[in-house]
Amino acid sequence: MEQEEFLQVYRHSLSHILAKAVIEIYGKDVQYAIGPQIEDGFYYDFVLPEGKSIQESDLKGIENKMHEILKRKENWTRKEVSRQEALDIFKNQKFKTELIEDFPADEKISIYYTGDDYVDLCRGPHVENSQELMSSAFELRSVSGSYWRGDEHKDSMTRVYAYAFPDKAQLKAHKDLIREAKERDHKVIGKQLELFHFEPSAPGMAYWLPRGWKMYNALLDFWRNIHDEHGYQEVSGPVLSKKELWVTSGHWAHYQDGMFILPAEDDADVMALKPMNCPNAIKVYQTKSRSYKDLPLRYNQVDVIHRKEKSGELNGLFRVQEFRQDDAHTLVTEDQIAPEIADIMKIADEIYSTFGLTYGAELSTRPADFMGDINSWNKAEEDLKKILVNQYGEGGFEVNEGDGAFYGPKIDLKMKDALGREWQMGTIQLDFQLPLNFDMKYTAADGTQKQPVMIHRAIFGSFERFIGIITENFKGEFPFWMCPYQIGIVPIRAEHNEYAKHVADLCRKNGLRVEANYDDDNMKTKIKAFKNYKDPYILVLGDKEAEEHTVSINIRGNKQLNGVPLDKFLDMCDQMNEEHSLEILDTVD
Repeated sequence: MEQEEFLQVYRHSLSHILAKAVIEIYGKDVQYAIGPQIEDGFYYDFVLPEGKSIQESDLKGIENKMHEILKRKENWTRKEVSRQEALDIFKNQKFKTELIEDFPADEKISIYYTGDDYVDLCRGPHVENSQELMSSAFELRSVSGSYWRGDEHKDSMTRVYAYAFPDKAQLKAHKDLIREAKERDHKVIGKQLELFHFEPSAPGMAYWLPRGWKMYNALLDFWRNIHDEHGYQEVSGPVLSKKELWVTSGHWAHYQDGMFILPAEDDADVMALKPMNCPNAIKVYQTKSRSYKDLPLRYNQVDVIHRKEKSGELNGLFRVQEFRQDDAHTLVTEDQIAPEIADIMKIADEIYSTFGLTYGAELSTRPADFMGDINSWNKAEEDLKKILVNQYGEGGFEVNEGDGAFYGPKIDLKMKDALGREWQMGTIQLDFQLPLNFDMKYTAADGTQKQPVMIHRAIFGSFERFIGIITENFKGEFPFWMCPYQIGIVPIRAEHNEYAKHVADLCRKNGLRVEANYDDDNMKTKIKAFKNYKDPYILVLGDKEAEEHTVSINIRGNKQLNGVPLDKFLDMCDQMNEEHSLEILDTVD
């Protein structure tokens, strides 16, 4: 079998072993539901007899029971039964019964026996004998609550999760990766570094703390400078608009469940917080007549937007309800699509490479329910493919046939981080429909009125999500240019405060972010505080430094430089800011 098929078969087979083990330990009255394989193992959902529960401390005992069952080397037997036969077999199992009742009356249903005393409803395939699973490596990792079929109004269940890999080496490597991922958890690091905070009164809406907001703005300045260089004009628009705007845009019909709506007695006065910025860009475009000479017209925008999410889907900065998208909307003629997309790809490459992140692209093409002229679609898809071929070569990108939006094809940019995890980041979306909905026009060279094409695009996805990702990628040790504070200043004693303030003032005049501790504390205590914030440079200033107009530098990572001329130090910092360096300089030229 192919590796993926093999993983699916043995992981799903192990989930049956887990269910059998739970039944043997907790009794025949256990109600067992489903046990699918997942990316790194499997899980199974149960309802236990009244008064019984599974705690984390019980997992090892269940795991031992699973090994005991495997050693029995029981045969697995597949049978096909009628719907009625299946109902008879599972008459005491309410969840299996519900699944069976969903099948058509004449459907043949497959069941699997493991030994003679355990049977499960399953399509398979599975192993032929339990001994085939004995060489695999698995570990029960956690127990949590769940709901039958994910519906909070249905039965509350106990879910047991497990890791499962073909051998112990792969299991260990995965656990090491998980442990490293936990150490990089942006929610934990964000709290340690005092970057952001969440309150129950505003679910999925971050409070940016002073340190985090400084970093946020450093990232925003970087983003703005790049867009200035590429001819974008920054705009801003209302966060709250009347329903009529969203009806025209199509969001009311297609995205209403994801919007925060303010009801009113008169339907015409109903308003909604914006979930997207595109209608703002359109309204700015329509403030005056446009000519072909104005195109391409590039608008970038970082307003706050809101999207309603289910509470269980919120996850730190990764999944929020209030965020600032690094949005841009460009209005072009059809002939300008190719060069404009190519320029957007250059921006993406410039931004991602600055963070040392590799990325790839995925093209999604015309769906069956597309809107607009098919010839325009064909040309747009051909242009996008040429751009991707030029950048990645033939076969260097994925194509999702028929997976584009109904209003245009799109390119999705997927990025890998330090742990090898892939993230859906940027999107470049062609749109033939919104310009039609809003009756957007420009005067062509021949004097006729034509409709522009809109390009929606984001590179970060959102500032919040991107900060979450790079926090984990860098483990909180950000590049110098975007650190909340780049320099911590520690005068050794109170008599060194004057020189320390002189150094701090010079740093600030050079556009550097500085924090200093002039308190009469122990020097080591002050240094430790700045180290906990992961400041790249901690300047320790005493008699020698004040006399020689130098600084002694404690560099993040515990390397030290002593007696560095102050002007040389400022040059080092300026260089890293200008170059947006990934590395912290630790030598002086």
